[in-house]
Amino acid sequence: MSTSPRIAPDISGLTKTPPLSRRGFMSASAAAAAGYTLAAGPVRAGAIKTDTSGLDAGSTQIKVSGGEMPAYFARPTDAPNPPIVLVAMEIFGLHEYIKDVARRIAKLGALAVAPDYYFRQGNLAEIGEISKLMPLVNSKPDAELLSDLDATVRWAESQGGDKTRIGIIGFCRGGRTVWEYCATSDDVKAGVSFYGSLIDPAAQKSIWPRSPLELASQMKAPVLGLYGAEDQGITPAQVARMKAALAAAGKTAEFKIYPGAGHGFHADYRPSYNKDAAEDAWQEATAWLKKWNVLS
Repeated sequence: MSTSPRIAPDISGLTKTPPLSRRGFMSASAAAAAGYTLAAGPVRAGAIKTDTSGLDAGSTQIKVSGGEMPAYFARPTDAPNPPIVLVAMEIFGLHEYIKDVARRIAKLGALAVAPDYYFRQGNLAEIGEISKLMPLVNSKPDAELLSDLDATVRWAESQGGDKTRIGIIGFCRGGRTVWEYCATSDDVKAGVSFYGSLIDPAAQKSIWPRSPLELASQMKAPVLGLYGAEDQGITPAQVARMKAALAAAGKTAEFKIYPGAGHGFHADYRPSYNKDAAEDAWQEATAWLKKWNVLS
């Protein structure tokens, strides 16, 4: 299925969600109170909630060009020099799902940091309509994004994080960010991209100079790509093109495509959630970060 050159593949995939009933979903007011963004659509009542037992977790500010960037962090209480794992968010801002992912990673022994690199565009978690959200997230230049991630790493190092063990994990647009960062950072050791787009719309070329596919030959860190076979925006054919480009360049990467899973299959708060695929993919992700000595 082709995607319009004006619509990013990750967004095309997000708009194709299963039929819904009201059963099993929070009211809009309850979802907002729980910290979920409303632009993502109905929020599942069964969304995963990870506690902070044994963790130090909370909000912080990171100095970046143009101001101070909000971020959420979580780390084991008694780990003096934990590995660093950046959590690259979806288009929906720094909301509860991304914070929960950070806590899950912290439970594995890492200092997890989720930077709100869209903060210059406003608080995206408070925007209720995807049509209003998209012009904002699509205006984020890659150069600024990568600089923000570098600043996040420096902040994590200043907090005692181990600069020799840096990983990145991302979802949706954040999955694209994983590919971009692993092609440009000299410090990141491994990345995990959950359904990150691989081919950019031509209209974005001025601020997104090179797509992940175009950067395949420049990957500096091994990446695990986790995709859904039913993703209507990032198709298995696109994944095959990326896999072939990486192999031709002699780069280390692995892919797993989940039958029956669509875009956003790991997002346990959305209708797109696929429990079996999500749980397997999380095991694959943690094993990948352990394989490359990011996680112990």
